[in-house]
Amino acid sequence: MTALSDREALDLADAGLEVLPSVVAAAAARRDAAFGRRITFSPKVFLPITNLCRNRCDYCSFRRSPGDAGEWTMTPAEIEAWLARGREAGCVEALLCLGDSPERAFAGYRRFLATEGRHSTADYLWWAGRRALTHGLLPHTNAGILSAAEMRSLKEVNASLGLMLESVSARLCGPGMPHRRAPDKRPARRLQMTREAGELAIPFTSGLLIGIGETRRERIETLLAIRDLHRAYGHIQEVIVQPLQPHPATAMAGADAPNLEELVLAVALARLILPDEVSVQAPPNLVPASLSALLSAGLNDLGGVSPLTPDYINSRHPWPHLTELAATCAQLGFELAPRLPIYPAFLERPGFLHDNLRAPVQAAAEALTRAHPLWCAPPPLARIDDALAGAATEAAP
Repeated sequence: MTALSDREALDLADAGLEVLPSVVAAAAARRDAAFGRRITFSPKVFLPITNLCRNRCDYCSFRRSPGDAGEWTMTPAEIEAWLARGREAGCVEALLCLGDSPERAFAGYRRFLATEGRHSTADYLWWAGRRALTHGLLPHTNAGILSAAEMRSLKEVNASLGLMLESVSARLCGPGMPHRRAPDKRPARRLQMTREAGELAIPFTSGLLIGIGETRRERIETLLAIRDLHRAYGHIQEVIVQPLQPHPATAMAGADAPNLEELVLAVALARLILPDEVSVQAPPNLVPASLSALLSAGLNDLGGVSPLTPDYINSRHPWPHLTELAATCAQLGFELAPRLPIYPAFLERPGFLHDNLRAPVQAAAEALTRAHPLWCAPPPLARIDDALAGAATEAAP
């Protein structure tokens, strides 16, 4: 099945919701053709390395400045402890998440890094990624804006990296808009990092945030921009369609969450616009009452779900219990299956997996099979070995 053209997609921005049933049916058929009836998730431990952030998005309840109530930066000992707990709980992914560019804004944080013998946040994340691998976990880092050099270094210890594009609308950065005090949310900066990740052959997660004042056309333009980058570099693993859930402690406390029809339409459009190999994801803790509708609209992945740690970004929305989530999927005619934070296709593409990660990915696949024998069907281990050997041969001088 072919994806919508740019013109066909943009035409839907002006169509009324009467087109929703046909769009949803087409998206579901496309998902079934590409992924079948298997819905995936990544069992993860969530490590919020620091909530210091130089941006001040109107909707964010995670970020803090030094001295604010609830400010934290994880120490090496805390990172080690939570990595060990994550492995004990059967996680395979270590999500390393933090605020944007904290060292550029806060002298105290720079002193913390120096005290720990780290010359930058990226250096601290490299150390944390290495420790995660030692604990048998595959890191996925979402650190906001990173330079190409920083991503090149982090590729050595990360199965994948991520950055929510959120929106390509520069309008949302203007006066009175939610990104006006967020220099790292300028679309050009986020598009540049996503492009550089492609140039570096890094398996990558992107996404859009809906309900922050964007128009339907701007959502479609965001999906088309992600598609263009993937067509150029083939590096986008998954695209998150994340609805705003207003938090009372933010400037957008009084905003309305996106209604179900708009959320369903956004998921369906993502499936119809993005290439078949790119997963469409929505967080199950943010859409618990809408999961049935989203599965019917072409959703095929639920992202990271933790049996151990909360969603620190959306702290008022706990993860669903995996047993209950599996039962819900089964009732709707789907099978819930865990996956690695690097998708199988990227194990077969030369250059996308660093040599350092060959053995850890092999071990993680074996651990996932042991922990979830009825759910998990990772790529055959011999196939992984063959793919990695082929990648090594092609990369050799």
